[in-house]
Parts: sequence; structure tokens; C-alpha cells
Amino acid sequence: MSDIPRPHTIDATQADQSATNAKSNFRSRTSDRFQELASKGELGLIAYLTAGDPDIEASEKILLAAAEAGADIIELGVPFSDPVADGPTIQRASERALSSGTTLAAVLAMAARLRGRTDVPLVLFSYFNPILQMGIEKFAAAASAAGIDGILATDLTPEESAEYRAIMRARGLDTVFLAAPTSTDARLAAIAECSSGFLYLISRTGVTGTRDSLPDDLPALARRARRFTKLPIAVGFGISLPEHVSMLRGVADAAVVGSALVAEVEKVSKANGSAEDAAEAVAGRIRLLKSAARR
Repeated sequence: MSDIPRPHTIDATQADQSATNAKSNFRSRTSDRFQELASKGELGLIAYLTAGDPDIEASEKILLAAAEAGADIIELGVPFSDPVADGPTIQRASERALSSGTTLAAVLAMAARLRGRTDVPLVLFSYFNPILQMGIEKFAAAASAAGIDGILATDLTPEESAEYRAIMRARGLDTVFLAAPTSTDARLAAIAECSSGFLYLISRTGVTGTRDSLPDDLPALARRARRFTKLPIAVGFGISLPEHVSMLRGVADAAVVGSALVAEVEKVSKANGSAEDAAEAVAGRIRLLKSAARR
């Protein structure tokens, strides 16, 4: 992303120090939720849904239903024209949302309405380009005002993130970063240092999407990640079934489920069902997954 024009730059050392200072005094709604889950010995369930799929009005009902059904944290996926980290299911969801006119500003406005009706932590999952186009400082102010709790900019690297992190944390926003099975120990340490709220651990290489089984080396990967952070660890990519969630107990602090929930929205949309139908389908899947998380 070095060829993307930046609105302005600040001294990297100054930005790193600002981010560190902000982090040291930082506690978010997300941190509180993980503490609550830990006190109950319960695995968290993070539900990813593409915002604006199939349209903003329907999406709002679906997301509220997800919160009411037991999702511990909700990831609001900002639709993007080139979602390179996502598999076909979420790619199609982005296409539907963009076709209905969903923008980053519309997602933030919807988040503000959701915040008025639920206290479930909201993490905005976006590619960096929409954030940069809005302007990092303007985006951070808008996200904070909307009641967003954290930001996951999926294609922003730790090395390029100092200014971004300082701005986000000055607004009380967690900065979540992705760690992969291919991450070296040095890189895991760098990712952990840049993260707050939780560390998002990708279960396997490749893109998002449902899978039949979890990788055999996932427990070892989680143990390796824990050497570098005291943050809760959430595992995503390929988590779709109740048995997957059950298997993560004792391995991670939360399971991230996305494509399986987005597929429920897609099935209802293809059948010309209502927003209420989609909301109930997603809620039903979440109740099954959360039941597995509690067992």
C-alpha cells in the first residue's frame, strides 16, 4: 500500500510513542466482555456479518437479531469491491451490499442506531482503502461517535500502522490485527504489540469460508501466539459448525464465525424471503453455536 497517497504524515517514532501511551491507559467494551466471559469460563462467539447485505434496512434487523441471539461481539463487515482476504460467500455479500448502495458512512450510521439498542461490542471489519478515502482522523471520530468499539483493517500491516493506531486509540478504539499460521515469532510479537481488545488468529492459510474440520496444528499455533500476548485470542477463518466451536474451548478465548452466517442471509435472499426471515435464520445459527460455546 506504499503507493497510496497519505493525507498527511507524522514522525513514526512520535506516532509509536502516542500509540503506546494510549494503549497503556486503554480499556474498551470489548475487553470488558472478554473479562466477563473468562469469569464464567465461557468461550466467546464473535459473529461476522457483511453490513448492508442485502440492504441497510434488512442488515440492521439481522445484526440486531444476532446480538439478541447471543453473539458476544459483532464484526460489521464493510463491503469492498476487491475483498482479497474473503472467500466466495463473503465476496457475494459485498456485491449485494454495494449494489444496494451501502457505503462506509451508511455503515457507521447504522452502527449508531444499533448502539442505541444493544450493548454488544461492535468491531468494524474493513479493508484500509475506505478508511483512507474518508480520512483516518475523520473516520476515527465518526466511528467513536457511532459507538464502534474497535477496528480491524484487514490489509493494514503493523509496520505501516503507527499513525493509524495513535489516532484510533486517541478516540478509544481498539486496533485488532490478524496473525496467520505463517507468521514468524518476530512477526507474532509485532502483531501482538500493535493489537488491543483481542488478537485475531487465522486458523489456516487462504481466504475465509466454511470448512469441514479444523487444522490439526491449530492448538500448537494458539500456544505459540500466547507466548507473545496476554490479550484474548479469537480464532477465525473456517469456523462454521458447533463442533468446531466446542473444539476451541481450552484453545482460544473466542470463535469467529462469518461465512456460515452470511450464507444464511444469502439463502433467504435467493428464496426471496423477508428481512425477518433472514434475521431468524442467522439468530437460529448463532443460538446453536453459542450453545456449543457454553458446553
